[in-house]
Amino acid sequence: MEHPENDPTWAALLAARDGAPVPDEGALAPLFAPLLAPAAAPDGCRVVGRLAQTLDGRIATASGSSQWIGGRGDILHTHRLRALCHALVVGAGTVRHDNPRLTTREVPGPHPIRVVIDTDRRLSSDYGVFREGPPTLLACAEDARGNDRHGTAEVLRLPRAAAGGIAPEALLRALAARGLTRIFVEGGGVTVSRFLAAGCLDRLHVTVAPVLLGSGIPAFTLPEVPRIADGLRFSWRVHEIPPDILLDIPLDRARPGA
Repeated sequence: MEHPENDPTWAALLAARDGAPVPDEGALAPLFAPLLAPAAAPDGCRVVGRLAQTLDGRIATASGSSQWIGGRGDILHTHRLRALCHALVVGAGTVRHDNPRLTTREVPGPHPIRVVIDTDRRLSSDYGVFREGPPTLLACAEDARGNDRHGTAEVLRLPRAAAGGIAPEALLRALAARGLTRIFVEGGGVTVSRFLAAGCLDRLHVTVAPVLLGSGIPAFTLPEVPRIADGLRFSWRVHEIPPDILLDIPLDRARPGA
């Protein structure tokens, strides 16, 4: 994968983010052009999920260490996804373990709005996303304690889902109401799994690194199915992002077990 400063397709993709025609040629077009297609779901959003995992399906060690599973190619890919999307969603666990900046510092392009899901507002306002950088929304339950700011972040209150947490569908509707319709669900595994289980992902990007851990936190946590035939099957395309590979999976809002 070329460095973004040298890839002639990248400028065209950034222009397409803001309404220009989507390029159909160039090294990056097959991977990123589908993300810029018009939304087909009733909520008006186009949603891509992303995880980086080891060959044995782990996104972190048992202690929670996850930096860095993917190599340089995966870092560039993640920053490109951020630049092409209006909003970036992460769960509270990702902020707690990694204290990420969630910016596009590795590639040319705008920073997305950062959205942190923290249902009960257990994160302190000392984390970087609540102190500096691009605008941040803290998505929490409508009955969570606290005022309407969390550090520099605006608080977005949403109904609790029956099973607990914030329903992905409710969050997408709230973001779409703000004009944020291209959504990147960056992690962690629980957050991406909840969007997948709810049938709220249009596309899934999975980086597989040539690493074996033997134990650790699994990439996906999904409802159990009784038979192999009941699992969610899909097509995929494989892209090289040295030293890793990337699986580009069109889900079109498919729901596991449905």
